[in-house]
Amino acid sequence: MPLTLDTEIAAALALAAEAGPAPTTPRGDVHALRTLVNTALAAIESVEAESPHVTFVDHSIAMSDGAVIAARWYTKAGSRPGSAVLYVHGGGMIAGSVELYHRFVARNVDVTGVPFLSVDYRLAPEFAGTCLVDDAYAGLVWLVEHAAELGIDPTRIAVMGDSGGGGVAAGVAIAARDSAILLAKQILIYPMLDDRNVAPDPHLSPMASWTYDNNFTGWSAVLGDDLGSDRVSPLAAPARLENFDDLAPAYVDVGDLDIFRDEGIRYALNLLQAGVSTELHVRPGCIHSFDRFAPGARPSAASWSDRCRAITTI
Repeated sequence: MPLTLDTEIAAALALAAEAGPAPTTPRGDVHALRTLVNTALAAIESVEAESPHVTFVDHSIAMSDGAVIAARWYTKAGSRPGSAVLYVHGGGMIAGSVELYHRFVARNVDVTGVPFLSVDYRLAPEFAGTCLVDDAYAGLVWLVEHAAELGIDPTRIAVMGDSGGGGVAAGVAIAARDSAILLAKQILIYPMLDDRNVAPDPHLSPMASWTYDNNFTGWSAVLGDDLGSDRVSPLAAPARLENFDDLAPAYVDVGDLDIFRDEGIRYALNLLQAGVSTELHVRPGCIHSFDRFAPGARPSAASWSDRCRAITTI
């Protein structure tokens, strides 16, 4: 039986298509793709419900290169579980922001009661290579250093991200392992892990919401001429990692119509074969970012329930 879209997700996409065909951008045009992705994220964010019981405080984190990045700390009134999540927003490593994920992150906090720190890491191509992971990792260090005043247990911090942010989150988990920071969990939602994934799969291309051309554009912005070479750091492209020992327990969630499907499955398998506790979900009939495009669909609800459980059990 061929791969097919889930009927509820297909209905949501058909409704969106009534406004006109989905726009495309030229392969390699990072600025056009950034505009397209940010426009889509803004539209999704605009229909995300407010979370009135969640408040936030903005903080600044000084980087070793003299830069200062922003981070937003979210808490739910009356909830002090002791755990926390470092959230790394999506956007193909070239787009997105804390602001464009504001209501979405707040909803995670509202539903789970777990506080989140959402970090505004710098984006490619202006900041490339491992810079994105360095910035997000600084958010983890900040959480650990401020754990007492924030009322959290520094051994109960997870890193979480979606899409490009999922890849950066996986890089943060590697950096934490290598720096002997005890990370409680890594929650990777359809993560972007492998820079070599740029050759179209004929089974996936017709339904790809994040296309192989998009993937080439994003990874080229991050890696430049190193794309696909043996010079790529596993911090930047975690699928390049060879030693998976002692990484944080993982939760990986990906659709079976997502071009990130195989790299997500392989990453989970590598973790399992290294003895790392790993929960893997492959969602039938689901494209990339299925839960954002069709939040009311049954697969989206199932994914949301599973990831919230992963968060509340940190």
